[in-house]
Amino acid sequence: MSAAPIQFYNRLTQSLETEAVYGEGPLRFVYENPVGKLALEVLVKRALFSQWYGARMDTPASAEKILPFLAEFGVDATEFAEPVESYQSFNDFFYRKLKPSARPIVAAPDAIALPADGRHYVIPDVSECRDFFIKGVRFDLPALLGDNTLAESYARGSLLISRLCPTDYHRFHFPCDGTHDTPREIHGPLYSVSPIALMRRPSILWENKRCITQLQTPTLGKVLLLEVGATCVGSIVHTSSPQRPVRKGDEKGYFRFGGSCFITLFEPGRMRFAEDLLENSASGREVYARMGDVAGWSTH
Repeated sequence: MSAAPIQFYNRLTQSLETEAVYGEGPLRFVYENPVGKLALEVLVKRALFSQWYGARMDTPASAEKILPFLAEFGVDATEFAEPVESYQSFNDFFYRKLKPSARPIVAAPDAIALPADGRHYVIPDVSECRDFFIKGVRFDLPALLGDNTLAESYARGSLLISRLCPTDYHRFHFPCDGTHDTPREIHGPLYSVSPIALMRRPSILWENKRCITQLQTPTLGKVLLLEVGATCVGSIVHTSSPQRPVRKGDEKGYFRFGGSCFITLFEPGRMRFAEDLLENSASGREVYARMGDVAGWSTH
């Protein structure tokens, strides 16, 4: 099978671009090669592998990877809240904070903010999604939520999938105002969430380890926020205290090393996605945009 390039629409440049995949060679080996698939099932998907790799990214020696990484992937260091030389390990750099001015939050009261940097894909009505990445694959909401009763309430809900690459800013934020409960963890393996993997196994999103938070909001009802773990993600760290009011754009937490995914699920009929998200997702294409930019608008 040929290694087809991964294209996405860049909202910033308003053009189609090809993704530079960090670790593309190993990813294609374990998801496209028969020998690699054996290694995937025996080792790569397991938590111990990701914990081992994440621990390596905590060592002082790993800091030597930062400058070459910046140069190869064109990451803008002027956005960082701290100088590059202050990071004591690659993980320190990976879950870096940014200057507030680097990610302005969409101001309109009815606007919903993107919760993370990354490549975004939307499903306006989950019940009508019959070809999720692969023809004939339905999005399995009960499996994702691990709760059949909860899934019934969102069966016709709207879904936003925000896929973070290792090159992205890895803190995630609240898309709207509200009050949230304590995140609930669902155990699972740690497959990659790269499109290289998702195009072969879309069920990764409802198989992987994940955390679910319920955010009670003034106009959107109850919004579900899910962090999905992935290969080489050392851990999902929550920094927001439950039961306290939060504002749109407030930090919820961060992912340690590795590509990751954040899913936002809205009650039926509560929101309308931005047109570029709708148009590109309908064509099976993700949209690159940054945390704080507009995801859509409340219909109430």
